[in-house]
Amino acid sequence: MAIPNVARVKGEVRVDGRRLETLRFAPSIPGLPTLVMLHEGLGSIELWKEFPQSIAARTGSGVLVYSRYGHGGSDRLDQGRPVEYMHHEAEVVLPLLLKELEIERPVLLGHSDGGSIALLYAGRHPESARGLVLAAPHVFVEDLSVESIEKSRTLYQTTDLWSRLGRYHQDADATFWGWNNIWLDPGFRSWNIESCLDSITCPVLVIQGNNDEYGTIQQIEAIQKRIPSAQVAMLPECGHSPHRDQPEATLSLIVKFLTDLR
Repeated sequence: MAIPNVARVKGEVRVDGRRLETLRFAPSIPGLPTLVMLHEGLGSIELWKEFPQSIAARTGSGVLVYSRYGHGGSDRLDQGRPVEYMHHEAEVVLPLLLKELEIERPVLLGHSDGGSIALLYAGRHPESARGLVLAAPHVFVEDLSVESIEKSRTLYQTTDLWSRLGRYHQDADATFWGWNNIWLDPGFRSWNIESCLDSITCPVLVIQGNNDEYGTIQQIEAIQKRIPSAQVAMLPECGHSPHRDQPEATLSLIVKFLTDLR
């Protein structure tokens, strides 16, 4: 099905000393909160493909997509990532980005690492987020996650994964190893953000595939324990990327969530 055209503007912004590429879809209904999309650990603007445009067209909301430092066409990663890299994104980079682009009280849509960043942001700034949509978020490190990331290392070294990632990142090696190395660092095994969830007060929707290869239902249970009001949708025949594996079901859930916020 064809996606209606939505006015879009590519740009860039300098935040925290780094140049970040941005893509904005204009709202068609004034007054709705802007949806800010936070990509996965190997994601970028382009890897979202047509999903941001679909959300803008279906909801009427403005949508901001950006590639974090070290991803896509943003500045190349020139150093290893520290254990607290997602905290830095949530507590330093994202607030500065929103201020620079004059976005107030957004709905954050985060996938995987992006979902964790959204939770960290909302936990630190409980009055600043209008709502959270979390696709396959992590709040602690599981054995399944580590095993799958170890497998991805082998795939990167033995298959065409490097060239496929190269379509979406200016430096696939820097992007991949920046993500892979920190997740497999022994010091990262104790990473845990459950305590930050207690201060989150905005509406939350969590979407998880029942075949997620990077996280189990325990992630969802941990979120529900701290945020009892969180809505949860488990999608059948779906892996770690609901917007790719079950795009229509995922889009419908997001549209309903945003509609209920009005």
